[in-house]
Parts: sequence; C-alpha cells; structure tokens
Amino acid sequence: MNKSAKNKTNATRLLDQAGISYNVYEYEPDEENLTGEHVAAQIGMSPEKVFKTLVARGKEDIYVFCIPVKEELNLKKAAMITGEKKIEMVHQKELLGLTGYIRGGCSPVGMKKKYPTFMDETAQLFDTVTVSAGVRGLQIEVEPVALIKYVQGSFEDLTE
Repeated sequence: MNKSAKNKTNATRLLDQAGISYNVYEYEPDEENLTGEHVAAQIGMSPEKVFKTLVARGKEDIYVFCIPVKEELNLKKAAMITGEKKIEMVHQKELLGLTGYIRGGCSPVGMKKKYPTFMDETAQLFDTVTVSAGVRGLQIEVEPVALIKYVQGSFEDLTE
C-alpha cells in the first residue's frame, strides 16, 4: 500500500480506523481540467474504474452518488432510488458547507454529515475502483464492496 504520511486525509484516516485496505494514487491536479477522465489518465487507470462523487438534493435530504467518470447521473433514476419526486445537483458553492469537500476533491468517505450514499452497480464488475481521497490530487483505490459497506450505502443503476 502506498500510504505515506503526506497522503493522509480525513478519508484515509477513517479507512485506516475501519481496517479497510486501500492504495493511494497521487496526481498533479489541473485547475483548468478537473474532469474525471483527466484524473483517470493521470493515474493510468481505466475511466470505468474511476468514480466521481456527486452530491444532489431532494426535498427530504442530501444524497451522494458515485458513478464512473465518463457517465452522467440519471436524475430520474436517482429520484426513484431515493423515493424523492425530484433530485437536483447541489450547486458547487454549497459543496464545501455540506460535505467539507471542494469540487474535484469530494470523497464519499468522511463527509461532514452522513448522507444516503449510492454507487453505480458497475463498480461490482471490478475488484477495485478509485474515488477521491478528499483532496484534489489524491485518489483512493479500494474494493467497492468494502467501500459501500463502510458508507452504509448500496449499489444501484444510476447512469443514463
């Protein structure tokens, strides 16, 4: 495992405490290109295995969705899964206040508050996937089942 002291984030500390095995990938973030495809290329991993963390709001709650970086969240499916009539993406300005994370560094692990979390079912096709470690420039490679169990989430059909 690649876990140097400088790679410690809230997310990695929590995974350590939970005894969940992971690897950390460091990359040079590009403020002009925060796309997941860019991250996947930087860490040399297939975009299908690199998941972005999206935060959305319904009438009842805030929800977290992890989907492959090349995919789009299907808001109708998201609403159906959450039992909401309508789901909309949280505005970028609200992200830090709600989650403790910024755009391009939002991790499903270690948010300020525990939100219902859903991961695209395609994650189960892989032994490991990556998600943000909670800062731009770091990704965590982890077993999807261990991750979803830790965040008490579920695998769902989330994309277009």
